[in-house]
Amino acid sequence: MTRTHSRPHVLLLGGTSEASALAKLLAARPDIRAMVSLAGRTINPTPPPIAHRIGGFGGVEGLCAFLDQHAVTALVDATHPFAERMSANAVEAARRMGVPLLALRRPAWQAESGDRWSEVPDAEAAMQRLGTTPRRVFLTTGRLELPAFLAAPQHFYLVRSVDPPEELPPRARLILARGPFAEADEIRLMREEAIDILVTKNSGGSATYGKIAAARRLGLPVILLRRPENAEVETVATAPEALAWIERQGSSLGSHASHRRGE
Repeated sequence: MTRTHSRPHVLLLGGTSEASALAKLLAARPDIRAMVSLAGRTINPTPPPIAHRIGGFGGVEGLCAFLDQHAVTALVDATHPFAERMSANAVEAARRMGVPLLALRRPAWQAESGDRWSEVPDAEAAMQRLGTTPRRVFLTTGRLELPAFLAAPQHFYLVRSVDPPEELPPRARLILARGPFAEADEIRLMREEAIDILVTKNSGGSATYGKIAAARRLGLPVILLRRPENAEVETVATAPEALAWIERQGSSLGSHASHRRGE
């Protein structure tokens, strides 16, 4: 496929705070065309400051068609670290269409002295790790993973989610909230609810790290869903680093356009 635009056109696969930060940087760059794609899983997403779309693409074929139709010259995957399917589709579509791909991914949390972590591959394994003895569980894996815990109704679950889940375990209390969450507030919440154990994802970043720090301070065990293994792609951790990568793609694109014009 031949791309004739001299101005880079970036497709940003969003849904994270890192994506929002990059969108703000791109909004201040009229020399770069950019669009954010949101999966639509959050009921009321914050509108980005640049052009955006909501919804899936229809798999790899649909994403390839979108890249072609919109003459996308650079693809940035800034989806959630656990959005395994979308990231895999981005890798394959970028490969097929010859579009440079960057992953903007916050680093995973690393255990520190005092942490009592048990790492598991998925929500079902986390549910099984809770055991049969009733416990008071602070559950922050997100509403899509919640169904796995319906199979362990003996526990009490303090469920925190951005959007309401379709079904809660019989012994549960729901908190609808969006981060960031401060460590002191998390300590207070865990004490008030007499929490025995925290179950969460290794999402990384600072916005929800307070619960990890709080569990450490309180000496509570944590069942941590480990990140899925993603394909190896060039990865950066911050929005400014991603913008620098986009600028390099634009410079390369401009030099290719000049060469085609014989300049």
